This record gives sequence, C-alpha cells and structure tokens, in this order.
Amino acid sequence: MTENFPGPKTLDVLKRGIPIFKNGLRFDEEMQKATQRGYRSPRQIVISKASGDFIWDMDGKRYIDFQNGWATNPIGNAHPEIIEAVHLAHKQFGFHYDHPLRYDLAEKLVSIMPDKSLTRINYEVSGSEAAESALHLALTHTKRRYIITFTSCFHGESLGTKLMSGYTSERNRYLEAWGGGVIKAPYPYSDQKPAGMSREQYVDYCLWYLENHITEYMVPKDNIAGIFIEPGLAEGGNWIPPTKFLQGIREICDRNDWLMIVDEVLTGLGRTGKMWAIESYDVKPDILVMGKNLSGGIEPCAGVAATDEIMGDNPEFSTGSTFAGTPAGCAAALKTLEIYERDGVVEHAAKMGRLAEEIMKDWEQYPVVRQIRSNGLLMGVAFQSPDGNREDDWLYSRAVRGRMLQNGVWAISDREQAIRMYPALNIDEENLREGLAIMEEAIKLVSQVGHDEGDGPAWPTGVAGF
Repeated sequence: MTENFPGPKTLDVLKRGIPIFKNGLRFDEEMQKATQRGYRSPRQIVISKASGDFIWDMDGKRYIDFQNGWATNPIGNAHPEIIEAVHLAHKQFGFHYDHPLRYDLAEKLVSIMPDKSLTRINYEVSGSEAAESALHLALTHTKRRYIITFTSCFHGESLGTKLMSGYTSERNRYLEAWGGGVIKAPYPYSDQKPAGMSREQYVDYCLWYLENHITEYMVPKDNIAGIFIEPGLAEGGNWIPPTKFLQGIREICDRNDWLMIVDEVLTGLGRTGKMWAIESYDVKPDILVMGKNLSGGIEPCAGVAATDEIMGDNPEFSTGSTFAGTPAGCAAALKTLEIYERDGVVEHAAKMGRLAEEIMKDWEQYPVVRQIRSNGLLMGVAFQSPDGNREDDWLYSRAVRGRMLQNGVWAISDREQAIRMYPALNIDEENLREGLAIMEEAIKLVSQVGHDEGDGPAWPTGVAGF
C-alpha cells in the first residue's frame, strides 16, 4: 500500500484532534511503540462531505459508504427531503414536548408493527435509552427482577445497557458487580461451536440452557421477567440466528410466562429486507425496541412498542427524556417512512441483499475468510489467520478493511475478527457491485501476501476511536 494514505489534510486533523479525546495523554507514546514494532500508519479518515451512497475525506477522496453512519442513514447520507422536513419542523415548533407530529408518528409506527397487538409507543432519544426503557417496562409489568440476555449482544453504552450487553468482558470491566439482575446465556454462533457440536446441536443446547440450566441453578423461573434478544447480533459480528432459535425462545417465553423483548435498533426498519428482522422468523414479540433508521440519519429518534397489557396501564413504568420525540425527530421519522413507502425502499433492500449474497457466496474459498454472514443488507465477513492462530484473526480483518479504505470503500471493523457492512437500503446497484468488487480485491491481496500488506495493527484501541 502506498504510504501517502490517508492524505495530508486528513492526517493533520487526526493528529490535532485525537489527542484531545479519551486516552489522548498516551497517544504519542503508543504511536512511538507502534512505529518501533514496524506497524503501518492507521487507515482512518475524517469526513468532509456526505451525500447519498458516498462520503469524502478531508483530501477530497470519495468512498462508497458501507458504514452508513453506523447503520443510521437508511436512504443515504444527508437526504435532502428529510433535511427539509427537519428544517420546517424547527421553524414551526422549535423545541416543545407536546406537538401534533408525535401523535402522527405514533399512529404510523403502530400501523407498521410486526404484530397488530403492539399498539403502544414510548419515545426515547437513542437506541440505548430505548433498550433501557424496554427493560424497565418488562420488570415493572411482570414485577420480577431478572432479565436474560446473550453473549456478544450489544444494547448500548449507557450504564443499564452496558450491564445488559455481552459484547466482550472488557467492555464491562469494573461494572461486574452491578449486573446482578442480568443473566447472560449462550448464543448459537454459526462457528466457534463448543465440543465439536453441529449447529443444530448447539441451537438445542442454547434453548435447553435457557429453560433448564438457568431456572434450575441460577434463578427461579417465576422471578425472570423475560428474554432480551437481537434478531441478528449486529455489533457482535452480524451473526444471523436460525429460525429454530427465535421460535424456540418464543415457545419458552410462552411456557414460562416470560416476555420476549426484541431489540431492533439496528436490524429493524428495512435492514434485513423486511420492515422488521423478526418478521423473517414468524415470531411475535411482546416488546419491540427501535431506533437508528427511524429518522433517516438526520435527527435522533428512538422508541419502544408494546401491547396494551404491558404498556397501557403500568403506573410503575417511569421513563422519558427532555429530547424524546422532538418535533424535528418526529418530522424526520415521518418523512423517512413516507419515502420508504413511496420508493419501495424495503423491497429494494431485499433485492440488493439477494444480489450481495450471490456475489459473496464463494468468498469462503479464500484462506483468510472464515465465514460469510448476510440477511438482506445486514452483512458481515469473518476473517481468520491462515496459520490457525485465532489471536491474529483480527489482523486480517483490519488488513482487508485498510485495503478497502485505500481503494475507496468505507466499512466497519473495530478490533474485531469481522468486517461489517451496512450500505444504505436504497443503494444504487452499481455502487453495491463496485464496493463488493473492491472488497473482494482486498481479500485476494491479503490472502496472497498477509496482513502486513493490507494494514498492520493501527493505533491502539481507545486511542484512534475507529
């Protein structure tokens, strides 16, 4: 890879800006250590402009956007119709809590729920707030004290959602003693299965664990409020759960009088080629959490939907925020959903998801590719070290991501073993094809020459913030 990437303007902003943020005091020291170890400079950019399927860095280089505002811009970057709707709402209402748009949006959301029994809406600002709100709703409705979540799940970065998440043990360091009401169960990953189990056997074990091990040895079943599940582990690596697992959870909840709470902050509102990911599994949730795509990437807006029984009369349920359901956020959401309906956005996402799956289906032939995962435009590629050293797997994902970035595609890879892609749901077919072609070229190169050619370990986790 050439050594003049990122460009000088981008590097100047990074060098000036990053030391100001968390871990900035050790930035220079860590950079010197990286240089001494022979690591390459980081492959990171700073955005100067965003529009549609593209973003541009400070040096004017254009990229196909597979990062997509961390899956928050469902109809592309800076959509002009949504910006105009937000501007008009600001001019008319400024900020006030009670305004007609909050009622208009609630009616619209109820009409598109995956089950008609989800008739109550509660607004929040972010997905994290919405997840915490759903948790409190479940506890207060059932009068129980425990909730079951899953390993590798991610529900947010606030205190409550950190405790619910099972992303990594490091993310909960020093909070371990606070998580007494959360029980983390195994998730049936499609690889890394224990004891040589088949996928089917592992799914059976995970379901057995929920209803038997937890209730026999950990918590009485009549003190469990419910199961909190993502119908697609997004931050955890875009794992796609089998139908048997989601349907099995529904059956377990029914047998034990538990609530099934579905976190659709990232997977919902078209990401999987259906309005809600849970629709792929023919399962009815009791509570649904939404966010991200809801307001077109322009204004924050999130919320919770539940049944009349759960939310219709629950005086102990206490939640809300000053900026929950703002006029601008509701206006953005209403315009986004209008465009979805007018332009067939969800149907287009399903079509593009099938195309992407067809393009990627043979990538597991490359020695650095461990697994392809996709459901609509919820896409991921897991990587591996060809020599079998699992600790080095993340180097190969970062190598591929670095090569992609240099060649004009922006995707997500933290210190992960996978690259995750969340293109706009209305992405132009030509742009999707080009982006995936660039990704395959990067995979071929790294397969041939190793991770050093693609991108060595970049700035330390927590310093570079990417």
